[in-house]
Amino acid sequence: MRIGFVGTGTMGTPIAGCLIRAGHTLTVHDRNPDATAALCAQGAIHAETAFAAARDSEVVFTSLPGPTEFEAAMLTPQTGILAGLQPNTAHIDLTTNAPKTVARVAEACRQRSVELIDAPVSGRPPAMTMMVGASDAAFARYHPLFQAIAANVFHVGPSGAGATAKLVTQYLGYTNFIASIEGMLVAAKAGIDLDILARIVPVSAGQSRTFDNIPRGVFPGTFAAGGTLDIVAKDIELACQLARDVGAPAALGALASDLYKRAQAFGWGQEGFPVVARVLEAMAGTELRSPPQGGKQ
Repeated sequence: MRIGFVGTGTMGTPIAGCLIRAGHTLTVHDRNPDATAALCAQGAIHAETAFAAARDSEVVFTSLPGPTEFEAAMLTPQTGILAGLQPNTAHIDLTTNAPKTVARVAEACRQRSVELIDAPVSGRPPAMTMMVGASDAAFARYHPLFQAIAANVFHVGPSGAGATAKLVTQYLGYTNFIASIEGMLVAAKAGIDLDILARIVPVSAGQSRTFDNIPRGVFPGTFAAGGTLDIVAKDIELACQLARDVGAPAALGALASDLYKRAQAFGWGQEGFPVVARVLEAMAGTELRSPPQGGKQ
């Protein structure tokens, strides 16, 4: 297929690379022209605007930081994606997005006979999990593209359902990470060996995917992780807004969101999200290092 791809950053580049290796022809665009160089070296064509990436494409993908960037890329007159897409084509958005934004842009797409598919992802290609919001017909038609970039593909429901599912998983994971840090700080203050406890947690009731970032990123003090603090803080806030929109409780999420925002206020936004541990460590008066430096206090 002739595919346009807008947003060739940390996630977009490897995803687009999977599509190239699957035999598709890609036209790529990014606000930073240098960000498309790696894909152009693989045979992609550089486009100066999002409009140009969409103009001759059967389907266009976006992989962008958030709702604001997505809406601008789609709806900007003359240079936006929707202005370039032809009728009876489709747009596939991989962004962790707000369902309200998806609905608003989907309506604009319908007016031009373009189908908007929201398909946010988790993990790294080609072993990602993808949550797809689309009609049955669109899901079937573009399923080969989904399979080219993700190992686990779920059709969640109509347009907007994918964005909702992704925000729920973000809420669960990154709220749980705050709880995990707090639990480990309890252990550190009580004098428990953190290395031993970190081996217990994955085989006990405390197990979670995000917990793995504690021994990997917090113990050595690198705070390295796949997602930056800015991205996670944005996702948690979007999830809390979704909860407010549907009238669901999100008390723990609101507390977690506040802590991520505090970490941002220290200027740590571009560090890995586990850096939020530093806020909680300051509150506890001890650090989670291996071996623990705080000890029993």
